[in-house]
Amino acid sequence: MAKGNREKQANRKRKNRMTELRKLKQDAKVENIYQLDGTVPVGRAIPYGLQHVLAMFVANLTPITIIAAAAVPAIDSKDLGFLIQNAMFIAGIATLLQLYPIWRIGSRLPIVMGVSFTFVTVLSTVAATYGYPTVLGAVLVGGLLEGLLGITVRRISRFIKPIVPAVVVCGIGLSLFTVGVRSFGGGYTEDYGSPKNLIVAGFTLLVSLVWMAVAKGTIRSLAVLIGLMLGYILSICLGMVDFSGIMDGGFISFPHFLMFPPTFKLGPILSVFVIFLVSATETIGDTSAMASGGLGRAVTDEEISGSLTVDGFASSLSSLFGCPPITSFSQNVGLIAMTKVVNRFTIMTGAGILVLAGLFPPIGNFFASIPQPVLGGCTILMFGQILLAGMQMISNCGFTQKNITIAALSLALGVGTTASGESAIWDHFPAIVKDIFQTNVVAVVFVVAMLLSYILPEKMGEE
Repeated sequence: MAKGNREKQANRKRKNRMTELRKLKQDAKVENIYQLDGTVPVGRAIPYGLQHVLAMFVANLTPITIIAAAAVPAIDSKDLGFLIQNAMFIAGIATLLQLYPIWRIGSRLPIVMGVSFTFVTVLSTVAATYGYPTVLGAVLVGGLLEGLLGITVRRISRFIKPIVPAVVVCGIGLSLFTVGVRSFGGGYTEDYGSPKNLIVAGFTLLVSLVWMAVAKGTIRSLAVLIGLMLGYILSICLGMVDFSGIMDGGFISFPHFLMFPPTFKLGPILSVFVIFLVSATETIGDTSAMASGGLGRAVTDEEISGSLTVDGFASSLSSLFGCPPITSFSQNVGLIAMTKVVNRFTIMTGAGILVLAGLFPPIGNFFASIPQPVLGGCTILMFGQILLAGMQMISNCGFTQKNITIAALSLALGVGTTASGESAIWDHFPAIVKDIFQTNVVAVVFVVAMLLSYILPEKMGEE
């Protein structure tokens, strides 16, 4: 009797699941790519998710290579390969958390996560001075502290005037222009700016622009992917792609946990935590730009809180897999501002591709083979979109004399004191201040804008 009841219950559950799947399939529409919620046919969602992965892939891996190269003792190439694999896996998991939160961890916004460039300078110094395990210990503690900050940020955000994140978004866009141009010319290579690199980058950009101008309907939003594909084919024809490393790491390999057990030293922890505060500022800017440029509305305190908690706690998780901190990727914010593809289900397919790339090394190695000029041809356009999103946010705040002064002075100082990366101004400050501000436009912009928002009178210039 009991056995018969169990079978009936099992059959009922199977029927309910089938009904839900049929309903899900019926509700899936391509047009949903422009909606935050809803499903999209998987075959149509994957290309849109894939272009998000391609837009950030190389930038997600480069910081690890730089920090590992600075470590003493040095990290061998085999271990570096495992770290790169782990980074792809963690980036996918962190992106899924942003899309589909657990408790208060996650923003429920289409934010793509990856290894942060913001920490490269300080972590390279720590790696060279104390060794790589100390890097991981500092990231573990700093991430936990940022995660806790994210939980309480709703109480703090009331003290941040709306003009501040608006100017920070502009600062993010401006800071990325040199990154885009560097990729456009070929990256940090001996043949930077060579005719071959410029031809490939120019061709990729031209294809993307033509596709945006000619394509109709939802496929118009695939301009970046089409540009990347045709640019990649051209680079193969010009002998710029090396396929010899595609099978490095084997066909399948699971992420390696605690490759380097973390060690803890107070000095590095304090230094790294300060940079976590700078990274938190960038995340607030990215999240604000995502809501403004992608959804056409102001960001909520809950979304900022969820975004920061993923930033912090995912960074701590990343350290346990031997990787640097994880943060929101401005490249993808620019891509969403350009395409308006904000659907969480669609971006989830991209997160799934990142997870698979972390489990199957050939997938990751293939993406890593994309030449820098191909990426530069697409990303330079997306970075401009971030700046425009910031300008739109400033416009929404109102062009009062106070807001104009805050935006003008903070951006002028932010770009002016960091443009060369070697400004002598910072040589007269303590080493930790120099490390934070010398090359970080966003940090300078945030501090100046925050101070001016309280120092300047509200009715500045009015009689």
